[in-house]
Amino acid sequence: MAGDNESAVRFGIMGCAGIARKVSRAIRLSPAARLTAVASRSAEKARQFAAENEFPEDARAYGSYEELLDDPAVDAVYVPLPTSLHRQWVAAAARKGKHVLVEKPAALDAAELEEMLGECESNGVQFMDGTMWMHHPRTARMKSLLNDAAQFGDLRWIHTSSTFHGNQYFLENDIRVKPDLDGLGALGDTGWYCIRAILWAFNYQLPKRVTALPGTVFNKDGVILACGSSMDWNDGRLATFYCSFLSHTSMDLSLHGSNGCLQLKDFIIPFQESSASFLLSANVGLNELHTGWTSKPKEFEVVNELPQEALLIEEFSRLVRAIRSSGSPPDPMWPDICLKNQLVLDAVKKSIEQGCKSVELGNMKSSMSLGTNSR
Repeated sequence: MAGDNESAVRFGIMGCAGIARKVSRAIRLSPAARLTAVASRSAEKARQFAAENEFPEDARAYGSYEELLDDPAVDAVYVPLPTSLHRQWVAAAARKGKHVLVEKPAALDAAELEEMLGECESNGVQFMDGTMWMHHPRTARMKSLLNDAAQFGDLRWIHTSSTFHGNQYFLENDIRVKPDLDGLGALGDTGWYCIRAILWAFNYQLPKRVTALPGTVFNKDGVILACGSSMDWNDGRLATFYCSFLSHTSMDLSLHGSNGCLQLKDFIIPFQESSASFLLSANVGLNELHTGWTSKPKEFEVVNELPQEALLIEEFSRLVRAIRSSGSPPDPMWPDICLKNQLVLDAVKKSIEQGCKSVELGNMKSSMSLGTNSR
């Protein structure tokens, strides 16, 4: 059984949200990790969650998050709590020496996130957010092609979308539409993925300006249900994205270079779990009479033995084991990427609040060093 080896990272799950079922399965599938404990606001709910999600028989179920953090057998915690609770419990976990995998959006704003990252850094624990698609081997394959000047050239423009149509119950009751729980709404939920894809493609270089597009939709409590934004780097490079709880399911990513174009329709969650594909058009044009193209896009298929969620757990566990076994410092790349994601999200939100005025990223306050690591 996966996770039974002695070096496996022992995970505690803080909360029984729906996404925690998916991550619990990923931990079960990962040879590098083991489900050790789960906590909820009631011990009975925690026990029920453990039983329904095939936790080992010796796993512990706690009726408070404090009890889980006090468990010396827990090496790392996964935090799927509402965003408004992240600052409190990520900081508490770090102070207890627990490595932290936190669900996205990581925080309500960059200032909160900096507090969380500061606690993790000062306590020597690894921090990572749960942006799962980054760990799929397709992502690395696409990046290798983006870096191929002959096939792709210079990246000039990106468009991405992440949308789904929430039913009436969702729009009235889900925590993602509640201002006191996940007040960032669609921007924090589906927009997080779009921003990450843009930053990933541009090697995490922050844009110079962010400008929200007109037409943001709010619910009666002022939570964003749909919005869009443009970004520019002041050198001809541009990006746009759209996120929504009101449109049919989309997970589109389109990357346009001087020599090629890379496109996919399922960048967040692949159409199937065991493989994923994308299209690349390179150095193509129209035929002599402009009645057709000179060639069709080439499809690349990437097979993966583990689902991307388990690959996230594998990477996180690898970093934790390195810290535990050899005293390696936590990898700063993942906190850095997360903070940049949050800074751009903050800029979009600020632009919306200012009536779609452009927001200069240089004016967004951040006390932490922002490098240009790429992956």
